[in-house]
Amino acid sequence: MSENLKKATFAGGCFWCMVTPFDELPGIHGIVSGYTGGHVPNPTYEQVCSETTGHQEAVQITYDPDVFPYRKLLGIYWQSVDPTDGGGQFFDRGESYRPVIFYHDEEQRQAAEETKAELDASGRFDKPIAVTIEPASEFYPAEDYHQDYHKKNPLRYKMYRKGSGRDAYIKRHWNTDKDKEALRSRLTPLQFEVTQNNATEHPFRNEFWDNHREGLYVDIVSGAPLFSSKDKFDSGCGWPSFAKPLDSGGVREEEDLTHGMIRTEVRSREADSHLGHVFNDGPRELGGLRYCINSAALRFIPVEDLEQEGYGRYKSLFGQA
Repeated sequence: MSENLKKATFAGGCFWCMVTPFDELPGIHGIVSGYTGGHVPNPTYEQVCSETTGHQEAVQITYDPDVFPYRKLLGIYWQSVDPTDGGGQFFDRGESYRPVIFYHDEEQRQAAEETKAELDASGRFDKPIAVTIEPASEFYPAEDYHQDYHKKNPLRYKMYRKGSGRDAYIKRHWNTDKDKEALRSRLTPLQFEVTQNNATEHPFRNEFWDNHREGLYVDIVSGAPLFSSKDKFDSGCGWPSFAKPLDSGGVREEEDLTHGMIRTEVRSREADSHLGHVFNDGPRELGGLRYCINSAALRFIPVEDLEQEGYGRYKSLFGQA
């Protein structure tokens, strides 16, 4: 773990909904829900909701910039809010729910301003970007029952989030047909079909099923590190097989009921790429799981190229300084 941990603070409406986009990602060392930007010390939830303290509900993230740079945090933030609504977020209205990026240093301020300008110029939204960029001030953690609310009350959280309209808005404005066409232009037809349309490549006729070199396997779409050759094994299935992801937060799993089967699909967390499936028939000495992954969803970076490709921090996994 880097000794250079930093703080990032974002307000984007209900703080329950601003934890999950960042939770368990590689390089994230803590997320606290709380209140900031106001004039009353140690406010309570009731005081903040009264709209008399000037605070916003916010999350404060402790992160390792060597693993997860601030610009990647900003990318997640922009895709988690309605950036054109300065009066609140979705059905939560008022000062305490307005969207704000609170910067902790000049580097963060500049990155926030640049990404805001880029988003404004992209034409993705039909209204100007209303998120304000303000210096960070005293941050007060919220009450214990607000921390990790999505884990403590998963059903209520899911109902609240869906009912708020946040998920529908995000789906409508991101990963659109236009986005997919841009992606199609830089992927091969097979890579596009696998990652975007859940296709499966042929066994034994794909790039990495019998690759024995040491190195990292990263998401072909986002470049996020997903698997290590240290966890790769020959399962005999004809696809690359891994005992575990490089970091559990880098992938997510969903129930897959297609083709008359009950399976667990594996998708990349950052780019939402379809990767493959996970099964419980892996070697017991390696944990018993088999992550069966399409080569077309991956890019392989050999150990000797990690530094020049920007993945030098992972050299230690392979016994290199």
